[in-house]
Amino acid sequence: MAVGLILNIFNVISRGISDLPEPFKTWWGWTRLCIYKCFRWIPNFLRPIGDLIFRPRSLKEAERQQERRYSSDPESGEFQTVNDSHRENNTKIKAEDEFSGAEYKVDREDDFYCQYDSTWEAEDSESNKTQKTTSPAGGYRSYKFSRFENAARDMQKYRRNYPGQNSREQEHDENPNLSFYRGETRSLPDGFTINGFHERWYGNYEKLERVHTFIQWLFPLQEPGMNYQAKTLTKKEIQEFLDSKKAKQNLLRSYKLMLDFYGIELKDEETGDVQRASNWRERFQNLNSHTHNNLRITRILKCLGTLGYPKFQYPLVRFFLEETLVKGELPNVKDSALSYFVFAVLSKQERRRLLRFAFQHYEPKEEFVWCPKKVQKVWLGQQNYMRDEGQSFKNSSDH
Repeated sequence: MAVGLILNIFNVISRGISDLPEPFKTWWGWTRLCIYKCFRWIPNFLRPIGDLIFRPRSLKEAERQQERRYSSDPESGEFQTVNDSHRENNTKIKAEDEFSGAEYKVDREDDFYCQYDSTWEAEDSESNKTQKTTSPAGGYRSYKFSRFENAARDMQKYRRNYPGQNSREQEHDENPNLSFYRGETRSLPDGFTINGFHERWYGNYEKLERVHTFIQWLFPLQEPGMNYQAKTLTKKEIQEFLDSKKAKQNLLRSYKLMLDFYGIELKDEETGDVQRASNWRERFQNLNSHTHNNLRITRILKCLGTLGYPKFQYPLVRFFLEETLVKGELPNVKDSALSYFVFAVLSKQERRRLLRFAFQHYEPKEEFVWCPKKVQKVWLGQQNYMRDEGQSFKNSSDH
């Protein structure tokens, strides 16, 4: 009650000040922003009060924009919202690039340069032109690089938003996936509504493992899956899905359902951070022994990027890299995490950070094929420098 009274008083004052002429209105905007920033340092249980009272309208609007579908711009490493009719006017959100130095300028003649991977390309270098792929000479590394190249071709098509793909025309139902996610229709052939899936399939691990026709409905894409009765997304359907609060909320529930199946839980809906669930050992064993789930996870990551949750991609991929490379779990997931999961992340900057993390923990390093050799040498030099500095500090401390 006291909080409600404070909110009412503050809102009255805020409306009064907002009606004042400049420079009072500008001063008040900056004051709210400073107070809001201060609230980020207080305990979690008080943060909602600061968010509600002091969060500036500009920040709220920016957050709403970020919730919309982001498509990666391979040429710039930027994000832009999908609106084909006004694409040139869309707001672009560019992450700070910590890999912009000359040492990261990739030579197409470099070992492990892949024509289908834009992660290390300059802003104007990824086009639809075919570039040369430079693979290592023979042996196990060549085999691994060939597998990565095949995966990269598929992931590039997704990140480019399926160029040249015509929208399908539905004769009877223009938006079957959206209708399903609004609870208006049932999936085929399983015959469940979206609420039915969430209520009756959550925790039913045997069914989620055995049945293979539900994943295309829970995580639709613009590419077909194994269920011929499921329909691919169209550009128009994607846009309407993003405008549906109910559909997006249901997609979040679907994501939590599958995370639980894999022994993972969503720690923070704002950041997308995930962590091990209490039953992770049992579920990891199932995940490691049923490798078709690697395909499912790739589909989930693609769907998150397509239907409004690109911020969830990085935390999930980072989780799998840590589990496989650092903690030694899920050995049968490791290759998929490196070849597919990482490259499903739309943000070029986030892909670079993931690859750096992977390289730092991958052994043997001479078999790491997922980024150009030049970049690997930069990271290896940084690691050696930090190790030498640490040893020097230890020696000086001993004396």
